[in-house]
Amino acid sequence: METLREQLHDQPRTSAGAFWHKKKYQGQVWLDGVYMGMPFLAHYAKKFELGHKQQETLNEVVNEFKLTREFLRDSNTGLYYHAWDELKAQSWADKNTGLSQEFWARGMGWLAMAVVDVLDYIPTENIEQRDFLVTMIGEIAVSLKSVQDQNTGTWWQILNKPAQRGNYRESSATAMFIYFYAKAINKGYLAKEYTALVKSAYKGLLSEFTLVHKDGTVSMLNQCYVAGLGFGRDGSYDYYMSEPISRNDPKGVAPYILAGIEMVKLLGIDNSVK
Repeated sequence: METLREQLHDQPRTSAGAFWHKKKYQGQVWLDGVYMGMPFLAHYAKKFELGHKQQETLNEVVNEFKLTREFLRDSNTGLYYHAWDELKAQSWADKNTGLSQEFWARGMGWLAMAVVDVLDYIPTENIEQRDFLVTMIGEIAVSLKSVQDQNTGTWWQILNKPAQRGNYRESSATAMFIYFYAKAINKGYLAKEYTALVKSAYKGLLSEFTLVHKDGTVSMLNQCYVAGLGFGRDGSYDYYMSEPISRNDPKGVAPYILAGIEMVKLLGIDNSVK
């Protein structure tokens, strides 16, 4: 933990103060990175820091969400692009905005999970910080609802292009969004009116993406194995379709478990799959 905390002290930042995704990815902010760093940093601050030092760290955490919202959020749809290059130098980056091309479902899943998780560690007296994050949760909830598949309750690999050739309904992002909605309802960040939506999504997760084997073990299907924007990957629609579709990868299985936990809290174990 100390090693990771020290790394974050020295991690390069954009001119506005957002963490670079990696040191070798100059000026780049990715949605994945918000989840990689911010819940840990907020938890560390609450556990090991005090007073002014703790508040400085929490300011950094909330600022990361503010900057992510400022630079990566599409004002028309409310969805978030996968990444932003401040330098506008990457092949995947728009030369005017620096944004990548697509709304990748799991990228937005990482962001959605991160925003509900950091609130566990922001003190109740930090009203302005908490209000900003809760407002952001409400925005994300609305935008995800608009692109949910109405037939299955699940979500697509590229969120806003369900009819485009090659696109498929993706399980890891679906699990992440279920976790986001269910936890936000359980914590009082979202109204109970979203319960029907998340219940539909959970049914879809179980019926569409869950394979029960004869020996009683379970596999999780239709996982995008990986998607990134380094090493020459161009961030095109075709790129996101080209990555392998996997099963039982931890990036999907862990959110699957977390989603189930929150659904049991929300609905009760007897009603969670009905």
